[in-house]
Amino acid sequence: MDWIVTLLVGAFIGWLASMLMKTNAQTGFLLDIVVGVVGAALGRWFFGSLLGFESATAAGALSLGGILWGTLGAVLLVAVLKAVGAMGTTARP
Repeated sequence: MDWIVTLLVGAFIGWLASMLMKTNAQTGFLLDIVVGVVGAALGRWFFGSLLGFESATAAGALSLGGILWGTLGAVLLVAVLKAVGAMGTTARP
C-alpha cells in the first residue's frame, strides 16, 4: 500500500513541478511520477541533508510540508535537466 501512496504523491509532485517549470506539454503521467519521486528524494537530500532544513526530511510525504519540499526538489531536478538539454522546450512551427 505504501508504494501506491508514493506513486500518487510522486505523480502530484511531478505534475506541480512540470506546471511551475512550464514543461507540462512534454511530460506524461509516467514521467511526472519519475520526476516527482526522484525530485522528492533530491529535495530531501539537498535541502535536508546538505542545507540542514529539518522540515525537508519530510519531502515526498503525504503532508503539506512533504509536498512543498518534494516539489522544490522536483523543480530543481527539472531545472538541471533543462540546463543540460535533456528536457528542452517544445518546437514551435
